[in-house]
This record gives sequence, C-alpha cells and structure tokens, in this order.
Amino acid sequence: MYKEQFEALHLNVVELPVELEEGVPIYRGFIRELPFLAGSGYSLQEMYRQLAEAYQRYWEQQVAAKEEKEAEEQTTSLLSYGDILKYYDGETFDGFAISTDDEE
Repeated sequence: MYKEQFEALHLNVVELPVELEEGVPIYRGFIRELPFLAGSGYSLQEMYRQLAEAYQRYWEQQVAAKEEKEAEEQTTSLLSYGDILKYYDGETFDGFAISTDDEE
C-alpha cells in the first residue's frame, strides 16, 4: 500500500539489507530524493509507514514555510519603495502624527 503511494509521488524508496538485532529482523530504508527521511521497523510495512509519516511531516513543514514566505512577500509588496525606506530609516509615515500637549 505505502509503496504504491511513494511511486505515485515519483519518490524512490531505498530498502537497506535486513539486519538482525538479537535475532529479530530490522528493516531500514530511506527516500532516495530526500535521504534525511528514513524509517525502520520490524516489518517492511512498518518501515514504509514510518517513511510515509516522515514525508507527511516534511511536506507540511514545506507548505507552512511557503505560505509564510508568500504572506511576507505580499505584506512587503503593499508598501512602496519609499515607504519601506522610511520604515527602516526610522522616519514616520506621511499622515501619521503624534499629538503633543503643546498643539491645542
């Protein structure tokens, strides 16, 4: 089931040789395109499940980062170049006034 999902996403899973730890087989693997996403388990299904969960978390982080960047770009694009310079130079925007007690 999980193997087909990775194939549909055009991701290749590398299955490492089975290792025995205290007589129990351990299956390990990683996604070739994203080698930092790895999984292991007592069965191939468990290993693929871990890889799918790791990929899901990775995808969610990428989407959140993209949305944050787009929001930042949109906010910056609403200001003119002069307004951005005024903001970063510490000047006040046109039409913004601080009232003082002397101006009555």
